[in-house]
Amino acid sequence: MRKWRKAAAMCMAAVMMCSMTACGSGNKESAGTSAAPAETKAEAKSEGSEAVSGESSASAWTPEENVTMIVAYKAGSGTDNTARVLSQYATKYVGKTIVIDNQEGGSGSIGWTALANAKPDGYTLGFVNLPTLCSNIVDGLANYTMEDYVPICNHVNETALVLVAANSQFDTLDDLVAYAKEHPGELKASTNGNKASNHIGAQLLANSADFEYTDIPYGGTADQLLALRQGEVDFSVAKEADIASMTSEVKVLGVFSPERMESMPDVPTLGELGYYDQWYGSARAIVAPKGTPQEIIDFYADAFKQAMEDPEYVEAAEKAGVTTAYMDPVETQKLLDDQYTFCTDVTSKLWND
Repeated sequence: MRKWRKAAAMCMAAVMMCSMTACGSGNKESAGTSAAPAETKAEAKSEGSEAVSGESSASAWTPEENVTMIVAYKAGSGTDNTARVLSQYATKYVGKTIVIDNQEGGSGSIGWTALANAKPDGYTLGFVNLPTLCSNIVDGLANYTMEDYVPICNHVNETALVLVAANSQFDTLDDLVAYAKEHPGELKASTNGNKASNHIGAQLLANSADFEYTDIPYGGTADQLLALRQGEVDFSVAKEADIASMTSEVKVLGVFSPERMESMPDVPTLGELGYYDQWYGSARAIVAPKGTPQEIIDFYADAFKQAMEDPEYVEAAEKAGVTTAYMDPVETQKLLDDQYTFCTDVTSKLWND
């Protein structure tokens, strides 16, 4: 077993321990065990305010105008779709409309740079994608740092999938791997950007299965999957929400999970087949620019938590293939730290074996 696999197991185990402890298993238990800390903070803040000034919690910060939510990928991408599902229901708890601002390009760096440079006044928030946010920094592709953001909450954790087009000659992952070994470098994989999340997934598969391929970077997941469906490439790695609208156009050959997914019980895990045997996927968290006051962070953490518990949201998220995994600000900061460690210790070495 290669040294990178041992490092991957240690880093990703830490991430998943955080996720499972904080979040439960997704849509059916969207708030997880983080409800008590969030309520305790809200109660402490309210009691402290009343003790000093006699004011009620109703006087706490709330937005007076619409809120911009930066999404660093194009409209129709997996991130955009999940952001729109959440924003639709979060508006009720935020009290103002949440306007999605798509700023795609640079494997997310364009949007995340704009987010880092936004005013910390509570009117500009953004989704950050993990591990891509971190891998961009590690690979020197970013004009931002991890310290440029203040975590509000995590929204989703999504397991990575190995995909081919519906009309592909490959019906199993073993078929694809066998062909790749017999034809080194011939198979092409579309990715959502050089060394971005889905490229990392393809490389984890290739390294563990010991084959060579040619990666073709696209501007984001939407373009990556369009290329797959149009036959420009042979395989891709993406997430469940990414393919929610195109399930009849692709075949899922394997999942990056220690256990089979409930939504795809007939699809084997990579570990079952003797390949990468750790969880890998993406998290999508909501953050604010550094310097944003704590009362604003607390307001949004509570508002988004309520939205993710809303029965109407839960139903819509399930239909969209969104795996809700709420984490409060403290838990989300740990997730960010763990993902940065994963990129430093594991992904940075994937192309150097």
